[in-house]
Amino acid sequence: MIAPELQESGGEYRVIAQRSRDDREGFWLEAAARIDWSVPPSAALEERSETEWRWFPGGRTNVCANALDRHVAAGRGDDTALIYDSAMTGTRARFSYAELRDRVARFAGALRAVGVAAGDRVLIYCPMTPEAVIAMLACARIGAIHSVVFGGFAANELAVRIQDAKPRAVVTSSGGIEPNRTVAYLPLVRSALDICGGGASSVETVIVHDREAVPGSAADYAEDREIAWHDWASLEADAALADPVPMRSEDPLYILYTSGTTGSPKGVVRDSGGYAVALSWAMRNIYDFGPGDTIFTASDVGWVVGHSFIVYGPLLAGGTTVLYEGKPVGTPDAGAFWRVLSEYRAKILSTAPTALRAIRREDPELDALAGYDLSSLRAVYLAGERMDPETWHWVNDGLRVPVVDHWWQTETGWPICANPLGIETLPAKAGSTSLPMPGFDVRVVDSTGRDITAPGVEGNIAIRLPLPPGALLEIWGSRQRFVDSYLSAFPGYYATGDAGHFDEDGYLFVMGRTDDVINVAGHRLSTGQLEEVLTAHPAVAECAVIGVHDDLKGQRAAGFVTLKHGETVVREELAGQLVRLVRERIGPVAAFRDVTIVDRLPKTRSGKILRKTMRQIVDGEPYTVPATIEDPGVVDALIEALAATVSAPATQTVAVPR
Repeated sequence: MIAPELQESGGEYRVIAQRSRDDREGFWLEAAARIDWSVPPSAALEERSETEWRWFPGGRTNVCANALDRHVAAGRGDDTALIYDSAMTGTRARFSYAELRDRVARFAGALRAVGVAAGDRVLIYCPMTPEAVIAMLACARIGAIHSVVFGGFAANELAVRIQDAKPRAVVTSSGGIEPNRTVAYLPLVRSALDICGGGASSVETVIVHDREAVPGSAADYAEDREIAWHDWASLEADAALADPVPMRSEDPLYILYTSGTTGSPKGVVRDSGGYAVALSWAMRNIYDFGPGDTIFTASDVGWVVGHSFIVYGPLLAGGTTVLYEGKPVGTPDAGAFWRVLSEYRAKILSTAPTALRAIRREDPELDALAGYDLSSLRAVYLAGERMDPETWHWVNDGLRVPVVDHWWQTETGWPICANPLGIETLPAKAGSTSLPMPGFDVRVVDSTGRDITAPGVEGNIAIRLPLPPGALLEIWGSRQRFVDSYLSAFPGYYATGDAGHFDEDGYLFVMGRTDDVINVAGHRLSTGQLEEVLTAHPAVAECAVIGVHDDLKGQRAAGFVTLKHGETVVREELAGQLVRLVRERIGPVAAFRDVTIVDRLPKTRSGKILRKTMRQIVDGEPYTVPATIEDPGVVDALIEALAATVSAPATQTVAVPR
């Protein structure tokens, strides 16, 4: 929801957005009627205080039953629910709604057999295989709270999550498969348990899916007298089918730790009823998705995108979801995504901008599209990192479908801003996340929390409380930490941590994290604004801009760029061209003169560029590489590139192989 003084775009959207403001209770109770309740809620919202609220009080439901059982009961048990496609092993598999329900019910029974009950936590540490989805839904079926940890996380990071969530059981696999290696999970699990104190930890049981491609099984740890290690298949074979357990709307469905946490993890708590209602509304109204449709969400179940739009959202909507194990490039080439979209006739591609930038770097002319039929594709949705306008135009012109750069966070669970294609297709604006969705009262405030929302005025993006259904209720184990982390900076608001502005049509432009704003001699410049300019250069594939210390101006902007494959440039010439571009489009106030060419940028596995870490390296400050980094070796390469830039001759030629 946007400020009333801003002009709203779109007729149908305007009517729906207005109703969500004027009749919040009726709007969300009507949305809640689209899922099944064993006990209907008595109201839409219960506000307990300014910082505490609950959605659909009194209601009881089961998210797994809504995702699976009700579709079978409606006569669609033979419809495909889940497609598994592994580019790593060549495995393909399909699960109907009836088949997936039975697999989930069986594994839910297996969890019960080892003592897991409603309210217990289960930590899931699996690769992108069907077992990860089955384990998540099985927990939801019996009311256990799952916490999915990205497969391959280091033992220490796994340990701190175990210590925080205190799970009764761990569900894992023998390992994961990367393009050039396998990652054995069981030694990491064993090490994490040892860090937690072995039998002194909360974990009583480890359930292992034995994956043929990766050595290791529960039998390797059979002599462990402190923790019971079970083989998944054997445990499942003896288990009875478990029925869904009705849960209170406010009961936690899962805990998801935000990326980048170290030492003191921050577990976002998602409720059951509010989340199911929000995702049902979003799938229908934002994504225009329902029975008969297929979505390919190129993410991981360890991230919020995987939770909401690989697993729960598509299944709540009764459609087909694709679970893909592979990369956007290199498995085997830059056409990997196009193959999946074509083979499964997907209507929607949802991915991170970094994946598209990787494809663009490998295949700038989209030659790999040839031979693939993408006539079923209706839209591309992007999230996780700001989409630069240059790449937006590239994919928009290349695929010729709406490209929606929508904005949301682990904490919100579903889009804050989007182009709601299920309501109407609004005009797209490169660089904008489009319009706020019902329930999100998005404002721009200054450093004191004063509302400064007006066209073109940049500041801190905040959301007026209460947050809508589906957003986090608290941080696991500490309500005060929730308040301190998100609600105290601007009383009455949720602080998003992002900076940006609205335009005259009410479109929101998210320009970067608030700590990525550069202050050059008193002038505030956003990294996103500068990065837009750099990526406009035809040789640049991807870039990151950071603010580095300057004795005179306080900070100055420094750019790090990767080149498109096949490009050959003279370093000093490229730097000069980029400096001129910034001066032409931003002005000399940016004081932009530093350009470093790198092979890759340091990123988290979810695609976020580690700008803070880069700034600390450049400024010579102590830094810690986050556990979520995709490739720790990139940091060493970055340091080498900085050294080479300082010592390199002006005529140095830099070539990127095709």
